[in-house]
Amino acid sequence: MNSTEIKGNWNEFKVKLKQRYADLTDDDLLYEEGKEDEIYGRIQQKLGKTKEEWDEIVSNL
Repeated sequence: MNSTEIKGNWNEFKVKLKQRYADLTDDDLLYEEGKEDEIYGRIQQKLGKTKEEWDEIVSNL
């Protein structure tokens, strides 16, 4: 899943992430146009995942 697909389906994607990872909050998942790298960094840090692990999570949602 690329950033364009994520942006287009953000609300659905956000729900799936929150269901799978209860530690994520609405603030963690606040989407701002043009700040995709920042949100990915926040999620990676909160979940303790590497970039590769995060990419795999995104691909499997």
